[in-house]
Amino acid sequence: MKFFIDTANLDQIREAQDLGVLDGVTTNPSLMAKEGITGRDNILQHYVDICNIVDGDVSAEVIATDYEGMVSEGEELAALHSQIVVKLPMIKDGIKAAKYFSDKGTKTNVTLVFSAGQALLAAKAGATYVSPFIGRLDDISTDGLHLIGEIRHIYDNYGFETEILAASVRHTMHVIDCAKIGADVMTGPLSSIEGLLKHPLTDIGLAKFLEDYKKGN
Repeated sequence: MKFFIDTANLDQIREAQDLGVLDGVTTNPSLMAKEGITGRDNILQHYVDICNIVDGDVSAEVIATDYEGMVSEGEELAALHSQIVVKLPMIKDGIKAAKYFSDKGTKTNVTLVFSAGQALLAAKAGATYVSPFIGRLDDISTDGLHLIGEIRHIYDNYGFETEILAASVRHTMHVIDCAKIGADVMTGPLSSIEGLLKHPLTDIGLAKFLEDYKKGN
């Protein structure tokens, strides 16, 4: 499973990259605003800055909600860097734009997916990634992980190459559960990745090793 980090914070991206397990980055206008990145030119430059840190795909989201606007914005984003993936909303014109970019060989990420039917449409349009938001489904008492399983089953039935990018990952157990179900990618905060490092027996064992070493020296 690929590990993406969902942030616009360059320090966190560097930290995840230094860990040696980072495969890419996802971000969105809300995460950009959180870091104080505003204005079109600043946002575009920030995407380039992210690409210069990581080795893998970087999802850059369009703001337009009409087909022509998404195509125009997407082409501008894709031209920024070879690692850019054009992130499109799961709406009618978003699917049309996904097909347009797929035919051109430009990578896409169809986002804000909340049903298996939406994921099926994204795959039919040739999306590189589809992003079901599992945390947001959990927030409304719906099983987000069940949706990952449904999409996995459908994609395996027909050999779709679209990768399931589990988004809105909130914590470490989401990461583990997504790996069990067969998500191709997970994207979440740095804490969800670093949480995989933690186990009390590891801490106890290491402390014991160091204690015994000091006794012998």
